Amino acid sequence: MNIEEFREYCLAVKGAEECMPFDNQTLVYKVMGKMFTYVSLQPKDGRFCANMKCAPEKSIELMEQYRDIFFGYYSDKKYWITVHLEGDVPNALIQELIRHSVEQVIQKLPKSKQALYNSMI
Repeated sequence: MNIEEFREYCLAVKGAEECMPFDNQTLVYKVMGKMFTYVSLQPKDGRFCANMKCAPEKSIELMEQYRDIFFGYYSDKKYWITVHLEGDVPNALIQELIRHSVEQVIQKLPKSKQALYNSMI
């Protein structure tokens, strides 16, 4: 998945917003004011990588299957993974991981905010 496809998919997520709160090199995607993924606009070793929230047990399973999924750069290694976008990870799985990341964020919100998010069109 290239960076443009990644960006388009993230923006298509219900309630998603794009911002650059850290610097002018890091795109951040949020739902309900909470970050679900971010990507540096400066490729590492010529490849773009995105960090996403991920359930710890799922992270371990994914890292065993794909060399381009590993513990998150600059983030809590228990709850974040890094994915090389143009590596051995299929586009469909990257999309699934984006959705999973959003789910992880929504699950941590208070019930009233979860209900509000779920009622959004």
